[in-house]
Amino acid sequence: MNANSQQHSAPSLTGRAGGESRSARLDKWLWAARIYKTRTIAAAACKKGQVSMGGVQMKPSRMVKAGDVVDVRKPPVTYSFRILQAIEHRVGAKLIPEILENVTAPEQYELLEMNRISGFVNRARGTGRPTKKERRALDDYAASAADVPTFFGDFDFDLEE
Repeated sequence: MNANSQQHSAPSLTGRAGGESRSARLDKWLWAARIYKTRTIAAAACKKGQVSMGGVQMKPSRMVKAGDVVDVRKPPVTYSFRILQAIEHRVGAKLIPEILENVTAPEQYELLEMNRISGFVNRARGTGRPTKKERRALDDYAASAADVPTFFGDFDFDLEE
């Protein structure tokens, strides 16, 4: 064998030796970009209506391209990602900034923080009574919420000025 036959081109981010991929299946991209752990879960999320583009629910087979913005609803937050590269093969976590850009609104992260503080974010419906630790966290939250004054009566100022 000569030296030329043993040379291999470096694998591209797209996983294709021929060059850049112009489009990719939505479920494959969601899996490759590490938004979902498996492609099956990504496809199921699409079928449940948790993945949308421009307010329209997407099927798993929908082809996406660079520049598209994908909204992924993972309650209680809806994440938004701009596709920088349409890939179908999973890449290392260090390469994710080259694949997508997180354009999620700050309000969504505030909502996530509020749910985390309230103590209900990890509490699934029907899991029974809270543990002693969870009960104390709920009591602390209720006590801190009670310290905040609420105004139901007249204000000392005119709201219309």
